Amino acid sequence: MLRRTFLGAAAALALATGAMAQEAKTFYWISHGSPADPVWTYFLQGAEQWGTDTGQTVNTSFHSGDVPSQQEAVRAAIAAGADGICSTSPDPGSMTEVVAEARAAGIPIVNFNTSDDAPDWNAYVGGDLLSVGRQWAQYLVDNGHVQEGDFVWMPVEVPGASYGVEEEKGIAEVFEPLGITWEVTDATLDQAEVITRMTDYLTANRERIAAMIGLGDMVTGSVQRVWQQAGIAAGEIPVVGWGNSLDTTQAVMDGYVNAAMWQDPQATSYLCLSSLLMESSGVPIGFDIITGALYEAEQAPLYHGIMGGN
Repeated sequence: MLRRTFLGAAAALALATGAMAQEAKTFYWISHGSPADPVWTYFLQGAEQWGTDTGQTVNTSFHSGDVPSQQEAVRAAIAAGADGICSTSPDPGSMTEVVAEARAAGIPIVNFNTSDDAPDWNAYVGGDLLSVGRQWAQYLVDNGHVQEGDFVWMPVEVPGASYGVEEEKGIAEVFEPLGITWEVTDATLDQAEVITRMTDYLTANRERIAAMIGLGDMVTGSVQRVWQQAGIAAGEIPVVGWGNSLDTTQAVMDGYVNAAMWQDPQATSYLCLSSLLMESSGVPIGFDIITGALYEAEQAPLYHGIMGGN
């Protein structure tokens, strides 16, 4: 298991949060995700827990991949005089202008969940998506699941979104030199439609699929149900991908998913808001916080328990 959370940085932020909690401030937590996506429940829990623990006000919003809506949410936070903003990046470069507006207004804005180097964020908290993609691809190669000439299926909820784009870049670094090909397919943000589209694609393309990489939590979390609908046995097709849902931890334990990436969703939101509190109190964060752990069946019960599973 690879553990990449910088715990020293996390501890420093936790201490800073406690020291600065006396003055009530207002922060904004803005996500490109959908409230129907199970993983975002955990990110939201982290933000709400932080507000409870520190006594600060946290205004949260979801924008379901609607870039203009998210841009306007950031502008509304700026206009309201926010003490700080945590925001994801829905598409590469899409937040550059609004981040510049926040910085010009003296409002710290920290990128979380989906890294994007184009805007001038104060910091980033979350997974290194290029590294995540490389780890998935290397896992399949190192464990003999794919080889030269193989085809890998990569479903994603939102084609072109930052997270999938960055992950695919990392995957390409491993697969291209080996002559391994792949296709990214659209699964949407509706859970029932995700299962239907994945089942249809799997049924039509079963003979050429050597492995699958789930570029989002909803698609990886749907694997067990899709495989069962399509009559595919657990382990018949090697699968790696995101692992921030009870569906995926269960699929790992049951053998439908070989390895999954834990993103520390609650901690990511908590640390993003902690870094904003530091910045708003005159203590610049000055560093990124990288999270992530690739786990297999042996470690899956740990993350299953964190998310409330039995």
